Amino acid sequence: MRNKSPQKQVSNKASDGVIRIISGQFRGRKLPVKDVQGLRPTTDRIKETVFNWLMQDTRDAKVLDCFAGSGGLGFEALSRFALSTRFLEMDKLAANQLKTNIDTLKLTNAEVVCTDSLLYLSNNTQQQQFNLVFIDPPFRQGLAQQCCDLLTENDWLSKNALIYVEVESEMSALQTPSNWLLLKEKAAGQVFCRLYEVQ
Repeated sequence: MRNKSPQKQVSNKASDGVIRIISGQFRGRKLPVKDVQGLRPTTDRIKETVFNWLMQDTRDAKVLDCFAGSGGLGFEALSRFALSTRFLEMDKLAANQLKTNIDTLKLTNAEVVCTDSLLYLSNNTQQQQFNLVFIDPPFRQGLAQQCCDLLTENDWLSKNALIYVEVESEMSALQTPSNWLLLKEKAAGQVFCRLYEVQ
């Protein structure tokens, strides 16, 4: 679920929604999602596909959830015993809801950075690396391509890191770095899902 526009900052409680964790230690838990303009759910069907792909790879993973929105992917990874998750989300309402949901689940291995994901990835001054990254940006803004490039250029990815990329169907010709091996791909309605591994 991703925030498509930072302009609207008002939440409509009557239409606030939820995400559901589909497996793991928090299976069945529902977490609130603010009605922020452009927030697009990653459907349960897509999440099930993605985490079937990642079945052997979430436990003990250091996760980076770019353009986190509701955090559906990051929370699913935490439910499946990821070592830690860092959520990057620039919308303040969405970021605050992520923090609330972390508190609700009593997680001590998750953090939220309220920031523009591309700006954050432009610098890796602490030389941090992740071995599982989710990229599900606002559609039709060319952000996925920039995000992939920055992850490689600034050394955010550990050896054999896995990167999940979700883009609009017309962006299926995404140009990924030459050392990313395509492991899985699937078209699902208006979205195109791919899983890569760093070689």
